[in-house]
Amino acid sequence: MFPYFRFFKLISICFLYIFFSGCRQSNKEADTDWKEYNGDLSRSHYSALKQIDSSNLPKLKLAWTYHSVGNDSALKGTQMQCNPIIIDGILYGVSADIQLFALSAATGVQIWKTNIQGNEGTLSRGVTYHSAKEGGQLFWGAGSYLYCIDAKSGELVKSFGANGRIDLRTGLYRTNAGNYLRSNTPNVIYKNLIIVGMRVAEEDDAILGDIRAFDIETGKLVWTFHTIPDSLEFGRDSWQTADPRVSTGGANSWAGMALDAERGIIFAPTGSATYDFYGGDRKGDNLFANCLLALDASTGKRLWHFQFVHHDLWDRDPPSPPNLLAVTHNGRKVDAVAQVTKQGYVYIFDRVTGEPLFPIEERKVRTDGIDGEYYSLTQPFPLKPLPFNRQAFLEKDVNEWSADAVEIKKILAASRTGEAFIPVTSQRTIFFPGTDGGAQWGGAAVSPDGIMFIPSKQIPCYTTLESVSNRLEISSGGTLYATVCASCHGKDQKGNADGSIPSLINVSKKYSATEIDKIIVTGLGMMPSITSLNADERKTITEFLSGKPEDDHIIQSERKSVSPYKHTGYNRWFDSSGYPVSNPPWGLLTAIDMNSGDHLWEVPLGEYPELIKKGIPPTGTDNYGGPLITASGLIFIAATKDEKFRAFDQRTGKLLWQTKLPAAGFASPSTYSVNGKQYIVIACGGGKLKQRSGDQYVAFSLDE
Repeated sequence: MFPYFRFFKLISICFLYIFFSGCRQSNKEADTDWKEYNGDLSRSHYSALKQIDSSNLPKLKLAWTYHSVGNDSALKGTQMQCNPIIIDGILYGVSADIQLFALSAATGVQIWKTNIQGNEGTLSRGVTYHSAKEGGQLFWGAGSYLYCIDAKSGELVKSFGANGRIDLRTGLYRTNAGNYLRSNTPNVIYKNLIIVGMRVAEEDDAILGDIRAFDIETGKLVWTFHTIPDSLEFGRDSWQTADPRVSTGGANSWAGMALDAERGIIFAPTGSATYDFYGGDRKGDNLFANCLLALDASTGKRLWHFQFVHHDLWDRDPPSPPNLLAVTHNGRKVDAVAQVTKQGYVYIFDRVTGEPLFPIEERKVRTDGIDGEYYSLTQPFPLKPLPFNRQAFLEKDVNEWSADAVEIKKILAASRTGEAFIPVTSQRTIFFPGTDGGAQWGGAAVSPDGIMFIPSKQIPCYTTLESVSNRLEISSGGTLYATVCASCHGKDQKGNADGSIPSLINVSKKYSATEIDKIIVTGLGMMPSITSLNADERKTITEFLSGKPEDDHIIQSERKSVSPYKHTGYNRWFDSSGYPVSNPPWGLLTAIDMNSGDHLWEVPLGEYPELIKKGIPPTGTDNYGGPLITASGLIFIAATKDEKFRAFDQRTGKLLWQTKLPAAGFASPSTYSVNGKQYIVIACGGGKLKQRSGDQYVAFSLDE
């Protein structure tokens, strides 16, 4: 009987091997990656995973925490805006000190982390993965460079560019321009190309904002699309200047792009031409600034475009990647592309033809501005969907329970307000929604049935224009600061009221004189380099910021400015208690059926706990970061100032779950599964809106 026993034992072992192999295969099939920035090349923010649903949300618990290291609230106000990607059980993200890392997506244990120097303090919203090589490669923008990293080892791929990187400033310089460029949003890979956009300065010394494609093997330039056309190109007649590629910069694709890989079409939104708030030296509608571009991904050839703002004077460029979606329109299926905007509008087009799916009306707008400026007589307003934010700030919109309501109304009565596209003058001009939205860089999510979910904010912002003279003068540190720095950091050096632009009071205690000089030269994070200042002028400003007496730092300097005007800052309007002066809600989450163009619901996004205790319903808060939606009918979003992470019902907008994060999650969450278990991860970097900085990535899963 012994041989029979061995035979049946062998059969049993084979059966168990086949059974468990099948289980492993099933689990592997159940694994779902988050392969791209915002989930996929359509930038849908959508996952087909549905293990986590409304019935088991109470069991959603912290699964693991990863300390990325490098956060610094006291000195640098570090942030993390990364939407991590997950490939084959490995999570790739960016740390608070702007280094790329790889983790086990199931445990949060670090596999490797880079130590790349000279990333110039930029922010990073993630990386792009390429699977063609064994082990995969990662393309990552940091500072002005695009790096190629071996995904398995974390080492530079030396065959790409110059020892693993290319300098994206090459080829974009123009006469009298600076060199500020930041590659902070993941790019797009199409076949053998990586298609690249970038952030540039918003002053009149900005470099060109061309969209370019590079060979993923060598880093060599393959094609370029001139977002400011040259003399023989389409769109040149929208510029009434001799050579706009010499006199003007910007029109860059900084917010991220979407790709229809099947058709080979890249969809790229573009920024404003510079200077953002004055355009008398760039008369005309200024193509291809403030556009959605549809380009042939193989060649860069323009297929179609739509311009959202003609001759932008309000910094109203599209803030996020477009969404590719399928809708049923007038009884037929349409592959569409939609773009949300800072103004609170959604535009939707046929993806192939560029035809709007709903009417867009060119309406007359105000042109009562400053001498020498060019004003477009009309601007495009979509008739449907209706705006997802209020469009005017009037006396009736002042927050009645603000302690300063009477004074706010007096100031408002003396301001230019009440509609979109009001020319900025020396009189206070109100932007509503504010200069950064409306929608912001986190963008919108779209479900497979064509429902769009948009986080947004509606907080008043104001500015004015002041004249700038070009002359030889005796300058003190104070006058140089007022000319060069005050438009962002304020005449009082306090920065923005919400902390998005930092205070410079006591900055000499945070940085040495050498460090301040370097920041002025190279820029830091969102701050561009200021190349118009010579060494003596930089020293004079540094001494002024250190608090030395005015007479100790006076020099003779020649002030040069292409623009005769500068604006006086991105001033968000808050009352003396620190709350927005408008009626709430100040932050919103809105659902729109893009098949019909109808709004489905809107709910406040975020809250102030101290106001809740006073019996005031949730007001919403300023917010940065995008949503995640899943096949189980949930919306996950952090983004808010109150450091909460929330889940909402897609059908109703009802709040279903929330938890406190270790720092505010000003980023977009990702979801994935490993061995059949679903996780949701969010970067908790804080650092904006006067919130503490953090370094943690936190992942949640069901507590079994």
